[in-house]
Amino acid sequence: MSFSYVSHLYCPKCDNTYSVEEKNQLCECGSPLLVAYNMQELKANLKPKNLLERKADLWRYHELLPIQNIENVVTLGEGLTPLLHMKNTGQDMNIPNLYMKDEGLIPSGSFKSRGAAVGVSKAKELGVKELAMPTNGNAGAAWSLYCAQAGVTSTIVMPVDAPEITRKECTAAGASLYLVNGLIGDAGKIVAQAVKDYDLFDASTLKEPYRIEGKKTMGLEIAEQFGWEVPDVILYPTGGGVGLIGIYKALQELQELGWIKDKMPRLVAVQAEGCAPIVKAWKEGKLSAEPWQDAETVAFGINVAKALGDFLILDAIKQTNGCAIAVSDETLLEELNKVASAEGAFVCPEGAAAFAAARKLRESDWIKQDDRVVVLNTGAGIKYPNTVEVDAPILQPEDKIVRDYVR
Repeated sequence: MSFSYVSHLYCPKCDNTYSVEEKNQLCECGSPLLVAYNMQELKANLKPKNLLERKADLWRYHELLPIQNIENVVTLGEGLTPLLHMKNTGQDMNIPNLYMKDEGLIPSGSFKSRGAAVGVSKAKELGVKELAMPTNGNAGAAWSLYCAQAGVTSTIVMPVDAPEITRKECTAAGASLYLVNGLIGDAGKIVAQAVKDYDLFDASTLKEPYRIEGKKTMGLEIAEQFGWEVPDVILYPTGGGVGLIGIYKALQELQELGWIKDKMPRLVAVQAEGCAPIVKAWKEGKLSAEPWQDAETVAFGINVAKALGDFLILDAIKQTNGCAIAVSDETLLEELNKVASAEGAFVCPEGAAAFAAARKLRESDWIKQDDRVVVLNTGAGIKYPNTVEVDAPILQPEDKIVRDYVR
């Protein structure tokens, strides 16, 4: 059995094709490239039962990943994160079948490790020695760590307001880190110039084709964890939207393999009211989004004013009868505390936004009471220490704890 059944790269806009054995960035038309596989051959050789004896990481799906030689795999054990039944929160929301896919337990503390594992592995296979990328924090941290293992030099540019711990991860991993007074789009402009000046490989979101292949494993895992069935709704905090695009791609591939039925979950792109270009485009019935002006949100990971793959996000929502919804920072921070106090799950602000969106969609009856709903928590809450204010009394050694009980 082949390690990978990867075939070629293709453009979803103009149908141009490219080789997976050469370094490629965007299509000549400017569109991101997607990875294709020899699905008929794969269908004949791989069955769900083949996965039963494999390691509990994303490389269990290696036939559906683009790495052709196992020697090029770079891994920290990422993948197969828990799918937790959120009974208390579900009862509070009147969604009894509410689940959380918890990406906070993955190496680097965020789902970005999935894209980094596959993206860096493929970069290594292609002979990339140096790469550069803009980031809101977590992606740069993850790619720095995986590059360190792969022996690839990394240059990372992030907004100065990015979570401090992500800067430290980059620095610890030996990356060349630069901070910019601006947003991720400004960081992207600096990276684009550096790519030209120093002949670096551009690992920006969707400017290389392989990050999405790592992210799609979230969709593969959700299907496997539900016994090769799919939920009714998947809510995803959406900035660059690679995870949502990847989940949709994964489910399409599983349908082609015959592992799941024709039913697709309704995909929901969740954004913050302070940066909601996808939501605006969705409401206006547009096929792409306009750049969001003065983008700002405490959910820093989804503070993306313009996503390169906006047309792919909007298409995935449309094709699955999904929707796009925005929540306020105040609402998502309230939800973060509700989930933590009800479930003992300290979710990231982006994950909290997705929970808040689920609550709103249930209140409007878009989500039905008997729907099986999956919320993606894309990172660990501890990576965002400033999202929770602590108001605790300070005691002296001789003091006693005084409790006020309200009965």
